[in-house]
Amino acid sequence: MERQSAMEGPPAGDRKAADDRRSVGDRPPKARAAVDPRRRALRRRRLLGAAFALPALLLLGALVAYPVVFSAGRSLFDAGGDRFVGLDNYVEMVRDPATLKALRNSAIWVVVAPVLLTGLGLLLAVLTERVRWATAFKLVLFLPMAVSFLAAGIVFRLAYEQDPDRGVLNAVVVGVHDAFEAPALYPTARAREGQGLTGGPDGGYTTGELRPGSAAALPFVGVAPGAVPGDAAPARAPASEPGSLTGTVYLDFTPGTGGRPGVVDGREKGLPGMTVEAVRDGEAVASARTAADGTFRFEGLADGTYRLRVPADNFAAGYGGVDWLGPTLVTPAIIGAYLWVWTGFSMVLIGAGLAALPRDVLEAARVDGANERQIFRRITVPLLAPVLTVVFVTLVINVMKVFDLVYVIAPGPVQEDANVLATRMWLVSFGGGNDQGLGSALSVLLLLLVVPAMVFNIRRFRKGGGS
Repeated sequence: MERQSAMEGPPAGDRKAADDRRSVGDRPPKARAAVDPRRRALRRRRLLGAAFALPALLLLGALVAYPVVFSAGRSLFDAGGDRFVGLDNYVEMVRDPATLKALRNSAIWVVVAPVLLTGLGLLLAVLTERVRWATAFKLVLFLPMAVSFLAAGIVFRLAYEQDPDRGVLNAVVVGVHDAFEAPALYPTARAREGQGLTGGPDGGYTTGELRPGSAAALPFVGVAPGAVPGDAAPARAPASEPGSLTGTVYLDFTPGTGGRPGVVDGREKGLPGMTVEAVRDGEAVASARTAADGTFRFEGLADGTYRLRVPADNFAAGYGGVDWLGPTLVTPAIIGAYLWVWTGFSMVLIGAGLAALPRDVLEAARVDGANERQIFRRITVPLLAPVLTVVFVTLVINVMKVFDLVYVIAPGPVQEDANVLATRMWLVSFGGGNDQGLGSALSVLLLLLVVPAMVFNIRRFRKGGGS
C-alpha cells in the first residue's frame, strides 16, 4: 500500500503549484525581467490613482462622513452634550407638536412640489418644440435657476406683501376686485366728536331728531387731503328750505391755521358721493347722495321727526387682497416661489430626453391616424418614463432639504406654520432653541428620509449607464 501511494505521487493541486514554480524558475532571465516591469507599472498606476483619490476621500470624510457620524452620536446626548440620554431626543421629537407640524409640511412639499414641477416641465418641454423661439423661451424659463434662493425669497416676500401698494400680487387681485365692486370712498373718515353725530364707523353715524325745513351740518375728519375725490368743491354751509330736510357733509379741517370745529369754513372741502339716509321709526324712508360741495336734500317728506343717518357702507374698509403669508396660505405661497425657481430645470432636463426620442415612432403613429393627444399619452410619456422618474426623484431629494425660501419668505409670527424639517432643525439647534441634541436627532431623521431617494436615483443612473 505504501509503495502504491508513493507511486501515485502528491495531489493534483500540489503538482500544479510545483509545476508553476518550476515554470517560473525555468523561464529565461529575459522573460522574468519582462514580467517584473509590468507588475511594477501596474503597482505604480494603482498607487498613483490612490494618491489622486486620497484628497477627495479626505474631503468627503471631513465634510460628509464625520458630520454624519458626529450628528448621530450627538443625538444621543442632552442639549448641552454632557449627559447621555439615549433615544430620549427621538422620543421628544415625536412628541413635539412643532416638529410634527414641520414633518407634515415636509410631506406636503414632497407630494406637491415634485409632481407639479415634473408636470409643468413635461408640458413646457412639449410645447416649446412647437414654438419658433424655443431657445429664447427656454432661456427665459431657466434664468431663475441663476438666482440664489436668498434673492428669490426676498423677491417673493415683497411680492406677497399684504399692502397692495407694495405687494404686486395683491395689487393685481385688488385691481380686479375693485373693477367689479367699487370700494368705499372714505374708509378712514370719522365723525367730529361733540358735533351732534353719535355712533361709529362700523354701525354708521346718526343725528338727533330733525323736522322738514331744518338743515344739518355733518362734520367729518380723518380723510387725508390726497384721499378727497378730485371733484370735491368747497363746502357750502347748510341752508334750510321750507318742506325739505337739507344738510352738508364736509371735511372739518382747514389747511394751515384758522377754522372752527363744527363750522363750515371757506377753505374746507365737501365730501361728494357720500350716502345719507332719512330714518323714521328705525327704518330708512329716503336716501340721498351728496353733491360736489357736500350738500344733500330730502324733499316730499311727511310731517314728523326724522334722524339723519350716514350708513357704515361709506366707511367700509377697501378689499385688502389675499393674506398670502397668513397661517393658511404660507406653505402654498412658498411652494409657488419654489416652482418659479425650478420649473426651468425640470423643463430643460425633460426637453433633453424629448429630443432623444425616436422620431420614426412618432411619425408612424401619425401615419396610423393617432392624434397629438394620443401620441402624447401613449407614446411620448411612456418613452420619457425613465427621464421623468429621474427628474421626479431628484426634485424629491431637493425639496426634502429646502431651507432658504421657507426661512426668508415666512414672517416671524407664522414661521412655525411654514417650518419644514430643515428649518426646524436649524431653529432648534441655532435659532434660539440651543438644543443641539434634539437638532442632531432631526438631522439624522432628515438623512434617513433622503437616503432611500438617493439610493434609488443612483441605481437608476447605473442602470442607464449599463444599458
